[in-house]
Amino acid sequence: MKTPTSEFLTTRGTRLHVRRWGSPDAPILFMLHGWMDVSASFQFVVDALAGDWQVIAPDARGFGLSDWPVAEGRGGHYWFQDYLADLDALIDHYAPHREQANLVGHSMGANVVCLYAGVRPERVRRVVDLEGFGMAATQPGRAPARLAQWLDDLRMPPALNTYATLDDVAQRLIRTNPRLPLSKARFLAQHWSKADDSGRFHLLADPAHKLRGPVLYRLEEVMAIWSKVEARVLHVEAVGSPTLAAIAADVPIDEFKQRFTAFADWREEFVPDAGHMLHHDQPERIAALIEAFCG
Repeated sequence: MKTPTSEFLTTRGTRLHVRRWGSPDAPILFMLHGWMDVSASFQFVVDALAGDWQVIAPDARGFGLSDWPVAEGRGGHYWFQDYLADLDALIDHYAPHREQANLVGHSMGANVVCLYAGVRPERVRRVVDLEGFGMAATQPGRAPARLAQWLDDLRMPPALNTYATLDDVAQRLIRTNPRLPLSKARFLAQHWSKADDSGRFHLLADPAHKLRGPVLYRLEEVMAIWSKVEARVLHVEAVGSPTLAAIAADVPIDEFKQRFTAFADWREEFVPDAGHMLHHDQPERIAALIEAFCG
């Protein structure tokens, strides 16, 4: 495995952990992980990169070794705008005088990089979207119930399961992704969890991420931002993606994916024998797609 360095960057009072692979003089790939994941998730893709790249991969706030924005002694609140602001700070720090950035994101991270490319189009050269679909469209009439549910949820903060051994954590990962080999699951478990004083393993994630936010997903606003993207966008999707099917629900897939017409320059690739965690299932294929598109 290629060995990363571990660095920390403080932005707006929150300390972010960053994994950094490769030579400081090499072209940069920023890689953003998905929800309930960590930056070490990209290790297998980094190992499969054939060229000389510098990969910058942060643990998103509230995940991995990054700080939790703490509120009242518990976990904090997480707004998508914060993820964009954190990426803005990372690009300022690691590529202040360089050409436009290449952005790779998985799932939640893919939604972040696609939005960022529309908000800061002059700073982005390429976008690779790994299984990022946005969310189901919502109607304004759902706002009162959504806000009421959020208030109710705040009264009983969520908790995450703990595990007796690191192998139990690895098995938890395999249950989520049956394609994941035990060797990869054990590697990921080391970065996904940490033992407490009693020896039980806690996930490195703020339980507050389990709270459903009070703000509806406004597809029209998202598409308006996507329409400002000047970079080329590569959407990479697992064949028969179960995540896409779950998000689209009763909406036909072709109809759901009409949202991507907002991008001026968008293309897609399909990866067989993979699920939502396609960067774990087919890292060599994902690495090849990234290098061909961003090279």
